[in-house]
Amino acid sequence: MNTVSIGETILLVEDDARDILLVKRAFRKVGITNPLQVVRDGDTALLYLSGEAPYSDRNLYPLPALILLDLKLPRRSGAEVLMWLKQQPRLKRLPVVVLTASQEYGDVNLLYDLGVNAYMVKPVAFDNLVEIVAIVNRHWMVFNQKPELGTYEENY
Repeated sequence: MNTVSIGETILLVEDDARDILLVKRAFRKVGITNPLQVVRDGDTALLYLSGEAPYSDRNLYPLPALILLDLKLPRRSGAEVLMWLKQQPRLKRLPVVVLTASQEYGDVNLLYDLGVNAYMVKPVAFDNLVEIVAIVNRHWMVFNQKPELGTYEENY
């Protein structure tokens, strides 16, 4: 049985350059040394996760242990990315934390219905972002038992 292995990489799916910079700064402040891969739209997230060009080299672009997903993205929304991900037999167990500005209950409910693992609202204050990043890191990267991803055989 050929199980897919995941590394300790974190995938950030975020289109706002300022938010990307703030998340990177928060990672540094917390002392997170996991590799952070960044893609800036929903379509590129799918290319990365499926290992399609230009992300076909899994040594350079490993499957993430955690996905931080913005909701409002160009080309394909965070909800559409999550819906696609949960339909992929080999990838559907990857933990996904939505980190977005939306506090709309419609968005929150939809994302949980689609299988998101956590939904967090981006804070205004940087110190609060640092606290969120620290909590996410401790929960999902340190203490959480990572899932075994699907096998190649489940796809065929």
